[in-house]
Amino acid sequence: MSASSFATVNPSTGEQIETFTYFAPAQIDQVIGRADRSFQSFRKLSVHKRAHLFSALGQALRNNEAQLAKVITTEMGKVYGEAEAEVEKCANEADWYAEHGPKIMADEPAATGAVDAYVSYLPLGPILAIMPWNFPIWQLTRMAIPTILAGNTVLVKHSANTQRSSLEFERVMLEAGFPEGVFQNLIVNRERVVDVINDSRIQGASVTGSVGAGSAVASEAGKVIKKTVMELGGSDAFIVCEDADIPKAVAAGIKGRFHNCGQVCLAAKRFILVGRIADEFERLFVEATEALTIGNPFESGIQLGPMARVDLRDSLHKQVEDSVAKGAEVLCGGKTISGKGAFYSPTVLTRVTEGMAAFDDETFGPVAAITRVPDLDAAVRAANASQFGLSGNLWTKDVENARKIARDLYTGGVFINGVTATDPRVPVGGVKNSGYGRELSSFGAHAFVNAQTVCWQGARNTVQVWEAIISPFGARSLQCQKLKTPRSKTVLTSLEHSWRTVAGESNLIPWDK
Repeated sequence: MSASSFATVNPSTGEQIETFTYFAPAQIDQVIGRADRSFQSFRKLSVHKRAHLFSALGQALRNNEAQLAKVITTEMGKVYGEAEAEVEKCANEADWYAEHGPKIMADEPAATGAVDAYVSYLPLGPILAIMPWNFPIWQLTRMAIPTILAGNTVLVKHSANTQRSSLEFERVMLEAGFPEGVFQNLIVNRERVVDVINDSRIQGASVTGSVGAGSAVASEAGKVIKKTVMELGGSDAFIVCEDADIPKAVAAGIKGRFHNCGQVCLAAKRFILVGRIADEFERLFVEATEALTIGNPFESGIQLGPMARVDLRDSLHKQVEDSVAKGAEVLCGGKTISGKGAFYSPTVLTRVTEGMAAFDDETFGPVAAITRVPDLDAAVRAANASQFGLSGNLWTKDVENARKIARDLYTGGVFINGVTATDPRVPVGGVKNSGYGRELSSFGAHAFVNAQTVCWQGARNTVQVWEAIISPFGARSLQCQKLKTPRSKTVLTSLEHSWRTVAGESNLIPWDK
């Protein structure tokens, strides 16, 4: 490929799929201009109407599920059934924001002592999204749906190897009725990203990707004082306590580690086994790993397809080799699979310690690293001995102790006796090198807004006294009266308090003064 174009490749076969040309500067300007013009009108659309569009999007995603899943599997190798589930998850997210969006974006009253005070969540403008390939559609909706709900427009620079997936999502957005320019693809190389960030029309940036990519974008955005949200790498600990239900923990660990061929940010990667349960867990986990089926991701019964790219597979294998050279032991797998495609054998390493790549870095593929510790305190120390802090798992029957341990884990999320998962009802994000800011829930919808405080300090021509029932015993024995605020909210208060609020600006008389 030339410097002006790139190709997508089927990771199952190594065959080229299609070629894309990077946008020229004039095209980039046109796309940003369209996003800015669309924002000027879209921001004025009521949140109820925006929410209605997400209801239509949920249906449009379901109508296009087979096509979207096919493109995802072809471009990055995800097992077809998992690709279908990804699209359905996106549709469910759209449904959730359609239902809860108006409440999330509603003005928030504030008790300040003023006649009326509230916080409005106002959109900022066009937001740049830099998205990865591992969940080509879900990563888009996770950022874009709450951001657009707030009234912003979104420009996405997607990973080059899943460009068609992103273009297909743009098509579905238009099919659902979103105005042109609300969501657009920006097909640019890394060098052009700096120009986009510096464009005065761009108001913020969101990155889901590597620490290096996030750091570079945050640095450029910081120079021009633009808000950023970073969801970066993760090396989640999966702590198994001595009182855990081992078979259930093993089943969850297999799902958490090998889903999407292990290419998941929020996923079990470092298995920290406490005390006497280590042998049993290790044995059952290896048996389950060796039973996994690998092959063509379109075939029924296949559990693992290829990794997304050959270079990613080769990098993972180097991490395994580094760990083994430093003392780790391969219990199963640990090798590339010959033939076409980017296949890697599901791998379990044990005796993994700090200083090894499998412990210190993010292993983004089907590799599980086991670390044995003598007690729970050591488990917490091992879990926190990471540059990352995205999420973590804890398996125990002691609920109260689990809550205490969760507070000691330096992560953005803790999942107790369950598989790590993202959900529109709760925020997702991390600490340390895993980034900052949050996506999903109300946090995601408020990530790119101007939280504008509005206070009505005076009462002239705004407060109407509707009723005052005066007893013969003076103001301190008064019943209540109703005040109608500038925003038509009815507030109940005592007449004496009302006098102090509007003194000098009404005809009220402090009878007991």
